[in-house]
Amino acid sequence: MQIKKVNSFKVEFHQRFTRIGLIMASCLVFAAAAFGQTTPQATPPPQPQPLPSPQTPPSNPTVPKTDPTTGTTPPAQQQPVPPANNQTQQQPQPGQTQTQPNAPAGQAPGTTLPGTTQPGTAPATGAPTGNPAPTAAGQSVGTSGVAPAQLPAEPPAIEPNFEAPNRPLPSAERVGVDVSEQTPLSLNEAITMALENNNNIETAQIDVQLSEFDLRAARGVFDPRFTTQTYFERSKIPTASSLGGANGSTTSTSLVGNAGFSGFAPIAGGSYQAFFNSSRQTTDNPFTSLNPQFPTALVLNYTQPLFRGRRIDDNRRRIQIARKNLSLTDAQFRQQSINTITSVVQAYWDLAYALRNLQVQIDAVKQAREQVQSNQRQVREGYLAPIDIIAADTQVTNFEQNVYTAQEQVTRAESSLKTLILPKAEANLWARAVVPTTPVNVEPPRTSFEEALGAAMTTRPEIAQLQTNREINEINTRYFRDQTKPQIDLVASFTGAGLAGTSITNGANPLTGTFGPIIDRVNQLSTINNLPPLTLNNTTGTGLPGNLIGGYGQSLQNIVGFNYPTFRVGVNIEIPFGNRTAKANLGRSLAEGTRIEAVRDQTVQQIKYEVQTSLQSLRSAEARLASAAASRSSAEQLYASEQRRLQNGTSTVYFVLQRQQELVAARARELQAQTDLNKSIADFQRSTGNTFQAHNITVREANETVTKLQVAKPAASGTDSTGFLPSQPRSTPAISRAIVNNSLDSLPE
Repeated sequence: MQIKKVNSFKVEFHQRFTRIGLIMASCLVFAAAAFGQTTPQATPPPQPQPLPSPQTPPSNPTVPKTDPTTGTTPPAQQQPVPPANNQTQQQPQPGQTQTQPNAPAGQAPGTTLPGTTQPGTAPATGAPTGNPAPTAAGQSVGTSGVAPAQLPAEPPAIEPNFEAPNRPLPSAERVGVDVSEQTPLSLNEAITMALENNNNIETAQIDVQLSEFDLRAARGVFDPRFTTQTYFERSKIPTASSLGGANGSTTSTSLVGNAGFSGFAPIAGGSYQAFFNSSRQTTDNPFTSLNPQFPTALVLNYTQPLFRGRRIDDNRRRIQIARKNLSLTDAQFRQQSINTITSVVQAYWDLAYALRNLQVQIDAVKQAREQVQSNQRQVREGYLAPIDIIAADTQVTNFEQNVYTAQEQVTRAESSLKTLILPKAEANLWARAVVPTTPVNVEPPRTSFEEALGAAMTTRPEIAQLQTNREINEINTRYFRDQTKPQIDLVASFTGAGLAGTSITNGANPLTGTFGPIIDRVNQLSTINNLPPLTLNNTTGTGLPGNLIGGYGQSLQNIVGFNYPTFRVGVNIEIPFGNRTAKANLGRSLAEGTRIEAVRDQTVQQIKYEVQTSLQSLRSAEARLASAAASRSSAEQLYASEQRRLQNGTSTVYFVLQRQQELVAARARELQAQTDLNKSIADFQRSTGNTFQAHNITVREANETVTKLQVAKPAASGTDSTGFLPSQPRSTPAISRAIVNNSLDSLPE
């Protein structure tokens, strides 16, 4: 023990002796430099220094050997060299004054500022020969000959003597999270929960349902419309003719019932109407032969466009656009799902990095505390100075600050992930700590730029959206071009009429009944003149055909038997003059098509940019990970070596603490490189549109329209015992939503 103390004392003596020698050498150099500026003698050339003997102890690397003339640290085992070129001290000429007026405070009289010359002296080698820049009072000119900027006035002092009081560190518990209740969560489970609970995906899926309803509503224009009307009517109409009622009015009652169908044909743009009218009418008009009577009618109409509206009309246009909008919302749903999955993957790896970085910072604090204890032991044994304990304590406090910062990153990353995978703020998982269980993927996808770009052009949802927008514009262009044509329609109609009623036989005809006396008088005169008498027939009968005598059934038989048909065939022509509205709509649609093409070109360029940058980022992240792993390994070896040197007395605590900081930083960089690689893989999958395939997600569709999007989620994490590699899709089949719901029941909300 005594021998160790003697050896330690010798080492400490050599170190202190070396420091004193360096300090004295620096003072001599400074004095020589100052003396050389104030005396007109030439500067002697530097003499070579003898090599140190083997018995000379090594100098303490913690003491910087600073040249007071230049402010720089010369290399080891070299004497300070004089300033070069423009910093070389100029020798005064005979008869020149060696004092400088207006010298800054603290500068010895007779000295010359670096980069300037005294009056009457030649400029130094390399100095500018032009007129010197004007300088303000109190300012000095640097070596470049440019005056420094004028500093602003100092602000008023606000608590100049403030010092934070020594306080204990706050609680190390996480805010709002109980770390004792930890919930393991794999990447697949996080994606499954996001697809089930994410509000953005739910909103996009609702948009798809809304588009489905819009398509059904557009197709509803071809549904036939049934109309019916039934009413009873009693009317009393005044008459001013002797042929009217007996009291100057006619009273009639009607019981009317009408029904009909109308609508549009799903092809060729035609429209149809079919109406059936029937009623029961009674009247007190004495000239009516049927009372009550049952008039009926069947009317059929059809209009067929021959020019405008035959290939496309507004109804078919709306249906086609609604179908395309459904495809558009489907593509938007896919894009939203891809973006959400990418965000979940990146948030998952951010949480994994934050937790591992927190562990690194905690380990760093433990190592720093062990270093403090080691320094305390060595100070007690006389190997180290007491100041080394303070340096180690400072290292501990700095690392403790890093622990709190890392814990804040954990909370932020975990909250970001929970926001993506939980449906509401009342979920129980918000109060639990999430522990990622999926291993880090360090094997990126291996593909070329051409293959990645080709995959992106066929699978990116943006391309499908642009194609749908182009098809919608083509539909509008075809419709508006059709609207510029004249309207020529073929019109055909058929009307079948029916009538029946009860014949009136009680009473004479009021019109022929007044002719009786006149007929009798004429017959008398005819007898006197031997002429035949006149005969008045049907004075009490109706004289109607038999198919009109009967009830409501007879009236319908007249319609069915086509006893009283009416046919009509014609052409309706409408020629708008100018037709500026249709032409303007067509021009706008054509301009919209040009804009869509420009947007498509821009989107293709953006996709190419994203694929290129993501692939480059993937390779860069892989290289950074390899470099960070090598740096971390080197930092561990250097730290261990520096500790051994400290124990052997050939190093200092300063270098040990510095190596410790470098080791902690190297470990953090390695973790960050691993996280960046996994995030780059997720971004590369998004840029190439391969997110669904990489995570084993399928979208199930119906035949021509998407009735409901069914997303098959990835299997539970129990099947991924070796860890799921996003670059290598698993061979397990997609599972149904029911199975996913059952598996989610075991997960926290």
